[in-house]
Amino acid sequence: MNYHKPVLLNESLDSLEIRGNGVYVDMTYGGGGHSREILNRLGSNGKLIAFDQDLDSQSNIIDDERLIFFRQNNIFLMQTLEYLKIRKVDGILADLGVSSHQLDKKNRGFSFHPGYKLDMRMNQNQNLDAIQVINNYSESELSNLFYLNGDLKNSKKIAKKICKERENKKITMSNDLNYVLETFFSANTKNSFLARVYQSIRIEVNKELKFLKEILIQSKNLLSKNGIMSVITYHSAEDRLVKRFFKNGCFDQEPIKDEFGNFSNPFKLKFHFLKPKESELKFNTRSRSAKLRSAIKL
Repeated sequence: MNYHKPVLLNESLDSLEIRGNGVYVDMTYGGGGHSREILNRLGSNGKLIAFDQDLDSQSNIIDDERLIFFRQNNIFLMQTLEYLKIRKVDGILADLGVSSHQLDKKNRGFSFHPGYKLDMRMNQNQNLDAIQVINNYSESELSNLFYLNGDLKNSKKIAKKICKERENKKITMSNDLNYVLETFFSANTKNSFLARVYQSIRIEVNKELKFLKEILIQSKNLLSKNGIMSVITYHSAEDRLVKRFFKNGCFDQEPIKDEFGNFSNPFKLKFHFLKPKESELKFNTRSRSAKLRSAIKL
């Protein structure tokens, strides 16, 4: 599949413990790799609801009457299930990564490789893109997103340099941005540094952390008892949110406790987390940062 190699395919599908006649949700359809395997494990009366706001994903829709595909943001999960008259689901899978297809297409502007226009929109119909973020956000706003989304300790210096350079020339191409940032990396650190910068901007463009919080909160109400949610994360910002929510039922460091010091967590962890095996890393190096977390609804 040249659109996207499904990451942690067997591990994520095994974690869902798919019931033949169950109802499942693929929050990030992409190339359909995970959805295809879910359908393979479903019985004739099973059902799969899939979401993807990227127009390109429609070319990958699997011809299967058990699949219901929606080309829209997955934050409309609850609304969509109400429309379908589905009250509860047995499992939810969310692969939060950017697809290889999106990274490799120059007109999508996700990559830091030379010659890419800075776009980074998952939904190409939305107005906010990477060019607007880089050229219009204030110095403090840029500093915050580099720190919170990319764990960049020198976020203030990065933001200051960008704001200074954009006064002379609008930053529209990956070449422009990389040139502005070249004082912050060496030949050995270039790729890892630029990956964090571009990741920070992409998260802001697509409001990824905000939407992740919303789908996690919705999952708490939509999963049936003993239903399972599995999430594949790729960077620390989103992984922290999933980890805390599964552990504490909230996004803070500590759960909200009652007057007796007790707290109620709607989830039970299935395992700490799983990483891709060496055999997967050999044919898909982009999976190296992936972590699978899974929890059961109590």
